[in-house]
Amino acid sequence: MSRDITEAHLVLADGTVFEGEALGADAPGGVATGEVVFNTALTGYQEIITDPSYAGQIITFTYPHIGNYGVTPADDESRRPFCRGVIVREMARRRSSWRSEADLDGFLRTAGVAGIGGVDTRRLTRHIRDAGSMPGAFGTADLATLTAAATAEPGTDGLDLVRQVTCGHPYEVAYAGPEGRPPRRVVAYDYGIKTTILRHLSGIASVEVVPADTPAAEVLARRPDGVFLSNGPGDPAAVTGVPQIVDGLLGEVPVFGICLGHQLLATALGAETYKLPFGHHGGNHPVRHLADGGVEITSQNHNYAVDDGSLGGRVEVTHRNLNDGVVEGIRCTDVPAFSVQYHPEAGPGPHDAAYLFDLFDDLMDDFGKKH
Repeated sequence: MSRDITEAHLVLADGTVFEGEALGADAPGGVATGEVVFNTALTGYQEIITDPSYAGQIITFTYPHIGNYGVTPADDESRRPFCRGVIVREMARRRSSWRSEADLDGFLRTAGVAGIGGVDTRRLTRHIRDAGSMPGAFGTADLATLTAAATAEPGTDGLDLVRQVTCGHPYEVAYAGPEGRPPRRVVAYDYGIKTTILRHLSGIASVEVVPADTPAAEVLARRPDGVFLSNGPGDPAAVTGVPQIVDGLLGEVPVFGICLGHQLLATALGAETYKLPFGHHGGNHPVRHLADGGVEITSQNHNYAVDDGSLGGRVEVTHRNLNDGVVEGIRCTDVPAFSVQYHPEAGPGPHDAAYLFDLFDDLMDDFGKKH
């Protein structure tokens, strides 16, 4: 596939400049802005781009060749991409897969997502690793305009990005698990929930997905067997009101959280969160399960983490990241609630931690027998 090449540039907030060529949709006024992060996954670019957790961010793919197997609607993780843009070393000129229904460049154009290719992503990744994630701007505008836009971009600190991605109204996902088991119902809070998570949850229960600000009393009135707290974008400290909602659920129903849901559960339990230098974004992060010493290779996508020192006596740490010691999982010792920072559903990534959905199933079963 041939296409016209249009010169573009990426400018970071610290003034660092990268040359490239425009891809995907045309950025309004020739400028796209956001917080620049990198993802180290080798495959799964469509799932990554459509993960709502990237709202407000520009995704740098460290793998040099992106788009070679095209795209298919079956791999979408949400109704549309919420990321601000995509940075690649090389966009594949041809797609080759029996599943492919379109090429990645066309997908970005249709979705309205701007991209830039031909970038030295190794240099960019090393710069972010050393200097930390930071705002940036890219596009076909002149360097002065891009520099001003990068400087003015606020990033994700202090922004409630959940409001941008949560659903407007509740909706149902039918049970799709084995026949013959007792019916079970889960209410899932949508902070930016992924399709693959819903696929896993529907294997153990029928699921009702509700907006992020749904009061605890309304959820409990539905008499669910369990409540799920989803992944999502941005700064957990900026998601006002939600920790109070979660607190209203604790002890009333089993609770399971993933990623942002993990951070919000920890916040409801009195813990604090902080921003990592460049986050965890990739499909090969080693996590130790402290109970048995086993190591899981995990999929991760987060820029914030739970402050270990702020965890109180009600909370037990269950998992830790072996790269940097970050808290990767907790459980509440006095009520049925647990969470993990990483993504056991994968999408994309390894399936080492898929057992956590079964653990949620068992927790609901035990709670139901006692109540």
